[in-house]
Amino acid sequence: MEEWKKESIGSFFDKWLRKEGVYEEATAAAIKRVLARQVDADMKEWIFSKAEMARRMRTSRAALDRLLDPEYDAITLSTLRKATTAVGPELRLELR
Repeated sequence: MEEWKKESIGSFFDKWLRKEGVYEEATAAAIKRVLARQVDADMKEWIFSKAEMARRMRTSRAALDRLLDPEYDAITLSTLRKATTAVGPELRLELR
């Protein structure tokens, strides 16, 4: 219990994920879920249907559905760039 007082719960959880060998997988899944939610929110803000969003991305509805699926994690940078261009925000990727 003393360890909880010295560190935040987040850093304790990160250490536990690393110890279990699933940190990278869990982080990737979390990032994908956030991206899917952000694209969905942007579509709602701009009042774009899936068909309109796919047209603006110059891609198929199936590709857009994969982007919006929080469980599908094989999204390419090209797909992210297309989604960003369609709704206007800046795409930023960062390694730390």
